[in-house]
Amino acid sequence: MRLFLVRHGESEWNAQRLLQGQADVGLSERGRDQARALSATVQRFQPERVLVSDLARTRETAELLGYAEHEPVPALREINVGRWTGQNIDDLMTENAQAFQGWRSGIYTPPGGESWQTFKQRTNGVVAGLRSGALERALMVAHGGVIRALLEGLLGLSPGRVVPVSPASLTVLRLGPLNGSAEARLEAFNYRPDALAFDAPD
Repeated sequence: MRLFLVRHGESEWNAQRLLQGQADVGLSERGRDQARALSATVQRFQPERVLVSDLARTRETAELLGYAEHEPVPALREINVGRWTGQNIDDLMTENAQAFQGWRSGIYTPPGGESWQTFKQRTNGVVAGLRSGALERALMVAHGGVIRALLEGLLGLSPGRVVPVSPASLTVLRLGPLNGSAEARLEAFNYRPDALAFDAPD
């Protein structure tokens, strides 16, 4: 099975560098343009199923990609960052750098937030369900954290070794059957039709 992973376009909080977690924040106008720019690329792959986080920014991204008909999946929501929700990323990096870097590496949980291990289990569980069927192509429109959690669960890439996922970018994984011997392979990461980005907001 080939799994196409798209992060939502830039949100209003991404534009302000605010950490959003599960806050239901909509896309910025730039984010809408980013999603439209990726639509032709994604549509060429003709996914058989389209699974989408049930938050507004991912659902709108799916619609702009050309998939108004999609399956909302709460388990694909971004990690819950607890009391850090709405906090400025630059302020967190300055005032609480060790904790922030620990969170980015999956070893620190913000107060009231969700642990990385719990998050990884719920997101990878969605993929396990897909692999148990006979799908050839599936599209997931989700969040940067979700994509990094899948990269760890499927490829063993720890979150601290993966740069933030760019808004409206495409990552592609090739997966064997759930109980098969074939390992997962990374076929593309952070692809955008306009330009590469290495400093995307979380």
